[in-house]
Amino acid sequence: MREYEADLVALLRELDDPGWLEWPRAYDRGVTGALFDRLVTRREDDFATRCATERDTQDSSEYGRVTVPADATVSGTRIVVCVSKFGSLALVCADNPGAFLGAGEALAEGELDGADLGKVDRALADLGYVTVPEELLECGYDGPSQLPWHVQRPSWWHRYFGSF
Repeated sequence: MREYEADLVALLRELDDPGWLEWPRAYDRGVTGALFDRLVTRREDDFATRCATERDTQDSSEYGRVTVPADATVSGTRIVVCVSKFGSLALVCADNPGAFLGAGEALAEGELDGADLGKVDRALADLGYVTVPEELLECGYDGPSQLPWHVQRPSWWHRYFGSF
């Protein structure tokens, strides 16, 4: 495991409070929503297009998603940014979560452009989000929280972006 991945795993463990599954103890819906609005504006400005959004997702630890449409990207594949209710965690994926085994695979297959990914990563960093690679989120969850019964093979994705 690379050093930055170890730091991310440490962060995931630090945020994991078994008493608070859907959102963290100090969750502020207004602050989270305002930051998400800034992300949407930045995505729309950077890609010069309207982006579809889902926000304030019910019964989920995911707050929402912003989707850059395929016709606004160099590769012709949409870019989806998922935002968790926990610690400003974010995930960037080509097409949809799970469509590729992470951004690296999508880049290698030509389904994600490096410059487009750079725009997304810069915006997330500028706004204080922590981007967690999809490959890491797909690792088996071994934290203290009791995840929902319907989750057959719990992963960090289920903990911070899943439904309850």
